[in-house]
Amino acid sequence: MDNILDVFLGLILGGISMYWLFSLFRKKQSKEITTHQSTVLMEKIRSVCKLISVEGDFAEVYKYENTRERFMSLLISKKKALIVIKAKARIGYDLSKILMHADNGKKKIILSNFPEPEVLSIEPDLEFYDIKNGLFNTFTPDDLTSLNIEAKKHIREKIPESGLMDTAKKEALQSVLLIEKIVETIGWKLDYTALHISEKDKKLLDT
Repeated sequence: MDNILDVFLGLILGGISMYWLFSLFRKKQSKEITTHQSTVLMEKIRSVCKLISVEGDFAEVYKYENTRERFMSLLISKKKALIVIKAKARIGYDLSKILMHADNGKKKIILSNFPEPEVLSIEPDLEFYDIKNGLFNTFTPDDLTSLNIEAKKHIREKIPESGLMDTAKKEALQSVLLIEKIVETIGWKLDYTALHISEKDKKLLDT
């Protein structure tokens, strides 16, 4: 009788142990799957953000003049040219400024910061017309370098009034909504309540 009781107790204890081990393994596996899901989502979000880019083409006429004096200003020599600046400006985002983290327990991706658009590059192409050299003041290779710098500065000053920044902001807002859809496909949620979205920015989506 005692042997039967011992066997019975052993089976009960063994069953409890097996159930405990199975529950622990299943919980650990579930945690690993959730962590894996959040990692995959974060990578997908970063991939979507990398697509945000706006380009603008500019064509500006720039009048260049340079005056040089010699012999106590007794001789004045002027060089001038009419320059057509054709430039491509690229507006985008510094992805290192994107802040987000995963709440695995609530299956939520929290987007706490999305950077403002900025000028990533300006590629000018200069075409010279009506070039006039002075007697001792002629165009040199160094002039081309300085003119490229001036052209970039000139185009950069034109960007705010071009509407490129507003277009870039609109693309960013649309990307946030796209990210939200991607997150929802596997039952997660995107929380971007920490982002400050002005009424002006919201209206961009309707234009």
